[in-house]
Amino acid sequence: MAFDFILMLTAADRTIPDAAARLEEALEGGVRHIGFKDVGLPFAELRGLAETIRASGGRSYLEVVSLDAASELASARAAVDLDVDCLLGGTRAAEVTEITRDHPLRYYPFPGRITGHPSVLEGSAEEIAASARRLADLEHVHGLDLLAYRFGGDVPELMRTTCAAVAKPVIMAGSIDSAARVEAAAAAGAAGFTVGTAALAGAFPAEGAGFAAQVRAILDITARARSRSTAPRRLALVAHDERKAHLRAWVLRHARALAGHRLICTGGTGAMIRAAAPGLQVRRLQRGARGGDQQLGALIATGELDAVIFFAEPSAPHGSDVDLQALTRLAIMHDTPIAFSPSAADTLAAALLTRGQGQAGEG
Repeated sequence: MAFDFILMLTAADRTIPDAAARLEEALEGGVRHIGFKDVGLPFAELRGLAETIRASGGRSYLEVVSLDAASELASARAAVDLDVDCLLGGTRAAEVTEITRDHPLRYYPFPGRITGHPSVLEGSAEEIAASARRLADLEHVHGLDLLAYRFGGDVPELMRTTCAAVAKPVIMAGSIDSAARVEAAAAAGAAGFTVGTAALAGAFPAEGAGFAAQVRAILDITARARSRSTAPRRLALVAHDERKAHLRAWVLRHARALAGHRLICTGGTGAMIRAAAPGLQVRRLQRGARGGDQQLGALIATGELDAVIFFAEPSAPHGSDVDLQALTRLAIMHDTPIAFSPSAADTLAAALLTRGQGQAGEG
């Protein structure tokens, strides 16, 4: 995730009655990450929401509401049955992962001690960060859902401490109702944030009336806040043999901007980049011919890449197009930016690799 806005079609910890109509407005507004809860509507209508989000090319989220064990495990089973992309919330990660481990969904439980309804996050920032580390160590936990603005202490410091404590993405949730809070989440290193009731209530300044205008306003705030983001990007770098020298030159030109980000490369490309820029963080996969391209495709499919840069040789024999076609298809399906030339890669770098500019306020 590259600091994404997740719209929740929820209010008072329930999916809203007119969620289907609001979903159409939200899609018109341009949002691509959309969630709901497993209470508030009949299961068949929840399935319809999930299918509509998927058909639109979006990413679907189910958020756990209840804190008792039986209800939380029922929510996990509902996430599997609805075939959503992500399950957010809950406090019983060990039990939930027994249900979700064989399903492709991504699981983001709550760190810290959660009490009450609406939920409140209790404990010190250090205790919450320790909880986050324990959860992140679990194999089938893919990130964390931090109820940041349900915390009674220093929220920006809590967000920074938690994001720094783990290598997995952290989503911020709970009463995010202003541009200042969105910016604070970005500056702390969050991978994304959720907004539900505030969007439905029209809390964000918008240029027009209606829910679609509200969604567009939050997307605009998100785009501006992304330039303040301190979260490392996950960037795939790959090149056909004839274009490896071009990619090497591009990496050296952008080495300062790439520092601190996570570069994922097929084997030969990764070896080349490590030798050229040893200060960069490079994860090498298999060589392309030995399955590295398929490994990259899997990372796209599971949402673990923020962008792909593939320097392709346009005059290569037709057989060399197979890897390119497969990655392009997956990038389109999973809405992952992909660049095929130095100029396109420059544009991606300008959009994604600017980190932590300015100071975020707190509202």
